[in-house]
Amino acid sequence: MGKLDGKIALITGGSDGIGLETAQQFINEGAYVFITGRRQEVLDAAVKKIGKNISAIQGDSSKLDDLDKIYKVIKEQKGKLDILFANAGVAGSMPLESITEEFYDNMFNINVKGVLFTVQKALPLLNDSASIILNASVVSIKGAPASSVYFATKAAVRSFARCFCVDLKERKIRVNAISPGPINTHMVHNLGNTKDVSKSIVDRLTSSTVLGRLGHPIEIAKAVVFLASDDSSYVTGIELFVDGGLGQI
Repeated sequence: MGKLDGKIALITGGSDGIGLETAQQFINEGAYVFITGRRQEVLDAAVKKIGKNISAIQGDSSKLDDLDKIYKVIKEQKGKLDILFANAGVAGSMPLESITEEFYDNMFNINVKGVLFTVQKALPLLNDSASIILNASVVSIKGAPASSVYFATKAAVRSFARCFCVDLKERKIRVNAISPGPINTHMVHNLGNTKDVSKSIVDRLTSSTVLGRLGHPIEIAKAVVFLASDDSSYVTGIELFVDGGLGQI
């Protein structure tokens, strides 16, 4: 018996990195998983890699029409949702004096607006006692140069978990935030505007962790499984750091 037997899950941004690894772990625990992403070819490769109990729906979580399409497909195919992992997000840096409206809007549209409406539009499909997990970040409690916009988006996501869990308490829907540290994904290796800058950022983040290394996507995925399953039945509103100790020192 898996921890998620018979559960229907949606993972936004599920075509690679943390999202794809979480999809695999959900399926290993007995769930059927829908994944979303903006690039059809990457979604197709993800479905081929996993092979069973998975469907991909192309869509941008920052676009409300795309969200409507995604939930229409899930309703038609499965009729319900038990788990929502709002994982889609972007990272980036820009010095305070250089921040543009375009940079700000893109970051907040994907990381904040996208999360809000991903959750809101899921509510009619979510079963009572469902589990919602929001992908925040250790940066929600940190500060760094040229990072104000990105860090602020993740602080907003963490605040969503606190507020949503109260909004949904009558339905016994648990809402929690997972806050990864630096994880070995394409996103982390492209935080800077050049390869050299990105490498220096990764080196600084790695040396700042207590464990002295990048995390692995599976280490986040297993924590998300915990929050999605009955193992965390008395846990709601929290921010679970899986960060190699980065946020604790």
